[in-house]
Amino acid sequence: MKNSQVIGISADHNGVPLKNKIKSILKASGLRVIDIGPFTEDKKVDYVDYANQLSQMLSNSDIDKGILICGTGVGMSIAANRFENVRAALVHNSQTAPKCREHNDSNMLCLGAWTTSEEENFEILNLWLSTDFGEGRHVKRVEKLSNKKKAVVFTNGVFDILHTGHIELFRFAKSLGDKLVIAINSDRSVRELKGPSRPVNRQADRKKVLEALSEVDEVVVFDEIDTKDIISTLDPSIIVKGGEWTANEVRLRDQIPDNIEVKIFPFIQNYSTTSVIKKIHEQQTWEKNES
Repeated sequence: MKNSQVIGISADHNGVPLKNKIKSILKASGLRVIDIGPFTEDKKVDYVDYANQLSQMLSNSDIDKGILICGTGVGMSIAANRFENVRAALVHNSQTAPKCREHNDSNMLCLGAWTTSEEENFEILNLWLSTDFGEGRHVKRVEKLSNKKKAVVFTNGVFDILHTGHIELFRFAKSLGDKLVIAINSDRSVRELKGPSRPVNRQADRKKVLEALSEVDEVVVFDEIDTKDIISTLDPSIIVKGGEWTANEVRLRDQIPDNIEVKIFPFIQNYSTTSVIKKIHEQQTWEKNES
């Protein structure tokens, strides 16, 4: 668990005793905790009011994660999931706790004071806080939960010979925003990156092919080896990269500013330009030997 995180917590009257104990656990671990109440179990309150307030804080990025507690957790989870950027998970067992983080990037934990023992709720809490989002194949699924559209989505590459992996990348990137801009390396920079035999198709042709795709709104050519200048010029809201790295690794590697979101689309197995070129060469060799 990351001690720099700010955790918001709230409950209804049924969840106050458990809330107070969880707050003490969080503070003892070094986390910053914002408790918005209620602070007594003697007066009945409407769970919706407290769920709405904490969910709005999470939606506005005033807190990093949230915890809601009522008798079953059901009402809290229903209310919380009405808010943009809130992914509230109702968790009653220790198996679900890490999975809702790993697979669903849950940022709001809903607990039941009646349905689950204190000890198991404490275990659920620890598992939920200590599990990271798995990214990879889960990214595109989680992104489909959001209705929020961003202005400009950016991705880049050589895109010499298009294949299924590229098309799936473009579709995912386009689903994140209103406009997809693709930056392609110039012929000169491709030769520097890939060697004298590349690109197979010159930049003008690569640009035309990409512009013909319905997912693509604009294609620009850049001559640099890295993308810092072109990103600075376009100032996109989201950058999409294909690969096996995490978003944080890509941000550090490519020096992407903190105000730009980074999304990773995992490579589709058995699809790459290199493998396509290799198959073509193998076929040519076979045909030559057969003739």
